[in-house]
Amino acid sequence: MVEVIQASNLTLHEVKEKFNLQQILEPQFFQEWQGLDVDLTGYEQHWLDQAKADFLSLAEYPLHEEIVKISVLAPILSVAGLCRASFVPAAEKQVEVSFKDEDELIRGRIDLLILYRNLWVTTIETKPKQADVLTALPQALFYMMASPGNSHPLFGLLTNGNHFLFVKLIKQETPRYGISELFTLWRQENELYQVVRILKHFRELVLGEDWQAQQAG
Repeated sequence: MVEVIQASNLTLHEVKEKFNLQQILEPQFFQEWQGLDVDLTGYEQHWLDQAKADFLSLAEYPLHEEIVKISVLAPILSVAGLCRASFVPAAEKQVEVSFKDEDELIRGRIDLLILYRNLWVTTIETKPKQADVLTALPQALFYMMASPGNSHPLFGLLTNGNHFLFVKLIKQETPRYGISELFTLWRQENELYQVVRILKHFRELVLGEDWQAQQAG
């Protein structure tokens, strides 16, 4: 009989073991989030300032995961250009991976997935405000490993509303992943600016055929 395991119950150790997944700590592995010179317009900065102010005004209350999506995630995705063609947001997408040798089926639902030409470009896993954002990492890595194809790197964003963490995954040969520094709304500077700059850069990368060809080579 096949045992069904919920992806939300997986630990990071279990995901790494099941997929032979290795974390790479060298900064050069995940350079795409670093040292970016991406301009934001005054209107975009105003929109992100308002998103930060709105969220912080709600932060003294218990916030459901859906409120995190509405107050923070929706504005940054819109400003980053990930809510318009050729990118297609999909919510609550079910994912299953079977392990025949172990008679296991892992099943879960992605909070929000951004699709481009049937490639999984960015998976986004949100957690309630009170949760550590790293608790979303095992789930996000599982979803990214379950994606079809393995020619191009995959990028993920994890957020609990307060904090933001980016993930890069390469599935070729031995699967490898790296994570960015942690961005937070609790610093005086509005770090949503940098979060959006990174998302804009990811958008340009996956739209760039030359970059895709280089990564597949």
